[in-house]
Amino acid sequence: MSRLATRFGQLKSQQRKALVSYVMAGDPHPEVTVPLLHEMVEAGVDVIELGLPFSDPMADGPVIALAAERALAGGTNTLDALQMVKEFRLKDRETPVVLMGYLNPVEVIGYEKFVAYAYECGVDGVLLVDLPPEEAKSLGEVLEKYDMDQIFLLAPTSTDARIQHVAKQASGFIYYVSLKGVTGAATLDVSEAAARIQKIKAVTDVPVGVGFGISDAASAKAMGVAADAVIVGSAFVKQFATLAPEQAVIATVNKVKELRAALDELV
Repeated sequence: MSRLATRFGQLKSQQRKALVSYVMAGDPHPEVTVPLLHEMVEAGVDVIELGLPFSDPMADGPVIALAAERALAGGTNTLDALQMVKEFRLKDRETPVVLMGYLNPVEVIGYEKFVAYAYECGVDGVLLVDLPPEEAKSLGEVLEKYDMDQIFLLAPTSTDARIQHVAKQASGFIYYVSLKGVTGAATLDVSEAAARIQKIKAVTDVPVGVGFGISDAASAKAMGVAADAVIVGSAFVKQFATLAPEQAVIATVNKVKELRAALDELV
């Protein structure tokens, strides 16, 4: 059983919700990332989404886009990010790690080479935000060969046909984007999101995580009622825009504790 399936299975048996946290690899410099991941797991993160820095992150709002800029300026590229997973795995063999990024750097490296190296480093799944499910078959075949999960996005605008399509292909979890727009946007319609998540869950047993717009205990709890996981990114990443790295790590870990405590109130 994959690390993701194992982790979601454990949480389900405890009736707990998964906290999925997004971290930009190498933000603001490479030495920060791996110790930060360990501290976040210790504070209550269940699944890590490691962002691959890319120069044209069109699905991302300013918070994540600036994080990518900082990471690239600090010298981190896609293969460096994989190396960070390898280093993380020296101490943590249990926590699932999913790579989140864009198609271009993966195509440049080549599907086979990228996935083989990701597998060797201990990666569990891949989410490429600009690779629609209709075009994801060849990457999916390579991932399947290495028992890695391909994770897809669904949005408020997704048609029934797209939902069915994703439900057939998805593994690990499905990432439901709760807002129309870019990452880090502000307004959240909880009841609409809950209804959409029910609709997705009606056609698949794959866990559904909800992200975009979750930034505090209240929004995490509201979304946690409907979904199997809440996915938080900008609320963590923005700490690194204004604080010194050491301070940003402390603020991020405290934010994890706040969100974990809120989700555990749902048990």
